[in-house]
Amino acid sequence: MDMTEKTLASREVYRGRIIRVREDTVLLPNGKEGRREVVEHPGGVGILALDGDDVLLVRQYRYAFSRVLTEIPAGKREPGEEPSVTARRELKEEIGAEAEKWTELGALIASPGCYGETLYLYLAQELTFGATHPDEDEFLDVLRMPFDQAVEQCMRGELTDAKTVAALLKAKILLKR
Repeated sequence: MDMTEKTLASREVYRGRIIRVREDTVLLPNGKEGRREVVEHPGGVGILALDGDDVLLVRQYRYAFSRVLTEIPAGKREPGEEPSVTARRELKEEIGAEAEKWTELGALIASPGCYGETLYLYLAQELTFGATHPDEDEFLDVLRMPFDQAVEQCMRGELTDAKTVAALLKAKILLKR
């Protein structure tokens, strides 16, 4: 069965600084019409920064969830920017580090039902540290913890951010090889 849905009409509902929301009318595989709400996002990166046996995480307030979350350093891609360039910039901005060794951990589609963002994950190793340069509206605390402790917190459900969970588990398997 061909499961492709064909766009019949598209209407912009909202255009903001980072996202665009649209409502589409689609032709479903069974010949009927349906509606799809889509949030367009330029995509981003997440970086699992390992310094020896420690992982560097950031804690920041996430307004949508009204609480502080612990996450890997991450950021939004600029239009046309390669994910690896974004990763290097965000690592420097958020934790003040540069990495000699980079490993791609693949891409993550966190919420494909309505959110059009792809996150590219990286493992950064052999770090050197300098000053952080967070964005003007970004307030972060850098947290260092043993890598295995972060994986355990992930497995206990204490770390819940999808990109962080995925990067930790992917790196754990990769590093065991």
